[in-house]
Amino acid sequence: MESNKQASFLYSLKAVIWSFFGLRRKSDFDSDEAKLNPLHIIIAALIAVACFIGTLITIVKYVVLK
Repeated sequence: MESNKQASFLYSLKAVIWSFFGLRRKSDFDSDEAKLNPLHIIIAALIAVACFIGTLITIVKYVVLK
């Protein structure tokens, strides 16, 4: 029996963050396709990219000012 239950936003965010590093379990590929909500993935990706860029800007400003 396969469940059509949608994954939570936090699960989608976790999947996006791990994909930034290229690390995913093989078992995730089979089960994620049915569970992940595309809207959650897009929002999670935008949040993750904003945090990544903010972190990079903060590090550069810190290094340049020192």
